[in-house]
Amino acid sequence: MQTLEFDLSAEEYELLKNTTVQLAGYQHESVVDGPGVRTVVFFQGCDFHCKGCHNEKTHDKSAGKLVTALEIYQEIYESKLASGVTFSGGEPFLQEQALYVLAKICKNKGRHITIYTGHEVDELLAVNEDRKKLRQEILLYTDLVITGRFVQELKTVEKPFVGSSNQELYELAINNPWKNI
Repeated sequence: MQTLEFDLSAEEYELLKNTTVQLAGYQHESVVDGPGVRTVVFFQGCDFHCKGCHNEKTHDKSAGKLVTALEIYQEIYESKLASGVTFSGGEPFLQEQALYVLAKICKNKGRHITIYTGHEVDELLAVNEDRKKLRQEILLYTDLVITGRFVQELKTVEKPFVGSSNQELYELAINNPWKNI
């Protein structure tokens, strides 16, 4: 059974197997999408459509490939070098149930979790109460959140892990803007 191979409990295995993700693709052993060596999971679908986005192919919600979270988890753990996982897109919070399942299980297995979102701090939890609770749960399993839409006129290589200078990095153990919301 694959649960032993990937150190999953039967409950985690079932949860991953029964959760689907519209996936754009992966980047293995990245060093530019968060601290250390990481596996990047690109979720398909984005409503922001930032001008000059380097992942424009991820905008169409119906494109990409429908896979299980278990397939993604297995792909993440194929890399023996990666100590972290970055969830990017597209916009990962468009598939928040899948993001929750993957972030929770990967964090519980010792991975550093980074999430890129086009949302600003005040927008991320400005949703209905059920979605707000789920997003707060996701943030409990997240180490670093990179917020803000890409702005082509503010493109930068000066600031680590971002495409434009307006985007902000929040190491949640140190600076969590959602802690008391």
